[in-house]
Amino acid sequence: MRTQINGAQLREMLLCAYEALEQNKKAINELNVFPVPDGDTGTNMGLTMSSAAQELRKSSDERVSAVADTAASAMLRGARGNSGVILSLLFRGIAKGLKGKAECTAHDFALAMREGVDAAYKAVMKPAEGTILTVSRMASRAAVDASRGSRDLEEVLSAALAAAQLALSETTEQNPVLARAGVVDAGGMGYVRILEAFLDSLQGRIHAGAVFVAGEEEEDEHGAFGAFSTEEITFAYDTVYIMRKFQPEKPLDGLRAYLGSIGDSLVISEDDEMFKVHVHTNTPGEALTESARYGVLELAKIENMRSQHDALLAGQKPATADEVEDDDEDMIAPAEKRYGFVAVCAGRGLDSLFHELGCDRVVTGGQTMNPSTDDILRAVNRTPAETVFVLPNNKNIIMAAEQCAPLTDKRVIVVPTRTVPQGVTCLLNLDPEAEPEAILDTFMEVMGGVHTAQVTYAARDSDFDGHHILAGEYLGLLDGALLGSWAEKTRVAEALTEAFAPLHPEFITVYHGEDVSAQEAQGMVEALAAAYPEADVTLVDGGQPVYYYMISVE
Repeated sequence: MRTQINGAQLREMLLCAYEALEQNKKAINELNVFPVPDGDTGTNMGLTMSSAAQELRKSSDERVSAVADTAASAMLRGARGNSGVILSLLFRGIAKGLKGKAECTAHDFALAMREGVDAAYKAVMKPAEGTILTVSRMASRAAVDASRGSRDLEEVLSAALAAAQLALSETTEQNPVLARAGVVDAGGMGYVRILEAFLDSLQGRIHAGAVFVAGEEEEDEHGAFGAFSTEEITFAYDTVYIMRKFQPEKPLDGLRAYLGSIGDSLVISEDDEMFKVHVHTNTPGEALTESARYGVLELAKIENMRSQHDALLAGQKPATADEVEDDDEDMIAPAEKRYGFVAVCAGRGLDSLFHELGCDRVVTGGQTMNPSTDDILRAVNRTPAETVFVLPNNKNIIMAAEQCAPLTDKRVIVVPTRTVPQGVTCLLNLDPEAEPEAILDTFMEVMGGVHTAQVTYAARDSDFDGHHILAGEYLGLLDGALLGSWAEKTRVAEALTEAFAPLHPEFITVYHGEDVSAQEAQGMVEALAAAYPEADVTLVDGGQPVYYYMISVE
């Protein structure tokens, strides 16, 4: 029987929970029911716990209160998506419940779980049943009940886990969206995996650092994504931001009411120094403006859920030479020239192209792997120039780039390029002798003449913009608008060729991705050249992931 735990044991439980989410995130992700989710739930919960794991590995404090505080603070800053924010709130409440304790008993832990649930429910504007909230509430209730009759923490956690598993099985019928898809709630599943890891860790069945898979992966349990249309996403922009408070004691009730009036899925988590907002809205600028009455903006991320064709991995991206070549990540290169340039792209060929066009630093990122503000800031600081122009080349990266300006002594000018072709065109029209404002004006002007077509794939069955799409089909887009989906890539090429006609192309540049052979890419070029004999058609091996082709039309 285990009647209490110390900080080291709690740290081990939390690290095991993180590893459990990592091992099971694929099964959790596959429970998402919307065709264009704002980030997969398993990935978001895993990244949220990853923030805690990174800080916990640096800490050696033996007090449960210190360990809980470390985890909760890290999760507040690292929370991704709605599920991640709620998870951070659950642990923020647990930290408050364990405040001041060197060790905690079974009853202490059960009460802390309940406090976490209370914190999560208070922060969510319109709590919905059949979600992680329901599962965590039922688990904490069972834990508190069990702790009244037992001092055994393992027994209390066993009761919580059993209640959570039962509540999870009932989410299918509690939530109409889940019922139509025939799946359980993804966030609730993640919470169950955490409780399983907690209990297994206490009982010595698993240890942090070991390969761990909690239960069956449930590979075959997919949602019926084709049952949902884009219209069911009432508010388009998934908006997440962190504000540093002006007045720690000032309540956020007025802000909650306002944000609830312009959106849904509202969650506000806070501590004494800052607050974090997650809201789905059609007017993210208004949300930020209202929030500025309560604090100073530190970080923000805004994503258009209707335009996503695959789950976004916030924060997950491969390491680059730019990030590891110096031991000092905060190094600021002295200014050796007037202007410098930083671009964001993915693909060996595109990386080389931007360097050839004069970029000092290239940050790896793009669709499905948006770099963080810190990633871009490091590149800016390492650029040996007084003024650094940043080309995000993706609409979901622009705001992250803009957060760099107040964090460095260098002057940062963010050019709001939404696609790689726009970034390339800007650099091709650079006048290095012009003043910064004139350079930006030129870039803004030439961007307007660039149209970008993209060919990618459907990650899942869905109804999108009036098109019935099957997983695996090829998708054609022009300036972000879906042209259609086809089983054969040649049909996409035909559709794009027709769509270019009203644009009267003079220059066409085809950037082919890593999954396209040189021969196939040459065929695309020949087809476009035949359709537009007066246009100058160029082929570039971009090597980009996700998109088979990116085509610039000017």
